[in-house]
Amino acid sequence: MNSPELLDLLKETKKQLLHLQTLGVEGVQLSTQNAMEIAEATSPSKTYSATVGSQVFQAKPPNLPEIKPARASFDRLFEIGPEPEKLALSQETFEQIHEEIGDCTRCPLHRERTTVVHTEGNRKARLMFVGEAPGADEDIQARPFVGRAGQLLTKIIEAIGLKREEVLIGNVNRCRPPGNRPPTPEEASMCKPFLLREIAIAQPEVIVVLGNTAMKNLLDTREGITKLRGTFQEYKGIKVMPTFHPAYLLRDPSKKRETWEDLKKVRDYLDSTAQPS
Repeated sequence: MNSPELLDLLKETKKQLLHLQTLGVEGVQLSTQNAMEIAEATSPSKTYSATVGSQVFQAKPPNLPEIKPARASFDRLFEIGPEPEKLALSQETFEQIHEEIGDCTRCPLHRERTTVVHTEGNRKARLMFVGEAPGADEDIQARPFVGRAGQLLTKIIEAIGLKREEVLIGNVNRCRPPGNRPPTPEEASMCKPFLLREIAIAQPEVIVVLGNTAMKNLLDTREGITKLRGTFQEYKGIKVMPTFHPAYLLRDPSKKRETWEDLKKVRDYLDSTAQPS
């Protein structure tokens, strides 16, 4: 049997095993008769003879281990692991979450903030943007991404053919850290669960994480943004595209081209999965 035929046979076998698995069959049982025939054929006590010309040769098979009927798991046969964890649809509302957050004092950031800045935008959006925390302008206006970095983000959104009001925009933290420093892990741990609950409500198809802090908090990774940007990651069945934060692009405009390449991948993916109207 040549390689293409063997590959086709393996594919067909896997297909049949998957079908059995959907029917509730958890394993396959080798035939006892076949196992006994194999065991007999490879028994050390069995002697085989062959005649070549006028000479008779006798030989025994190698001393192979005893073969017994065995139950083979589907997972071991074809490495069929469990389904990846999917994000369950939440029945909460954004209003319920915001009410629970209230005039939050869960971490030290409340001491110097002006307002709590909640996620805003289309709550049924296919695309969501997540940053790290509000800045000075956001703290005053109680809206995410409204300062210079926010204006750049709006242009980026428009460049991929969408409007700001068509997407969902939020941050890991809802209070401005002093001096616009990144939130500490402890501060993020107080706020992150609320963001995850909002994601469970909205169920976006793609999340763009803006910057190192947002990426590490959402994906629980130690890798840096430079290494992971531009490549789709995953959060519980949702595509995640890490890219540079707009504030970083204002400091280093040379990174705008890379960010544009990242967002084109997001645009192309959304176009490929769009439902016909």
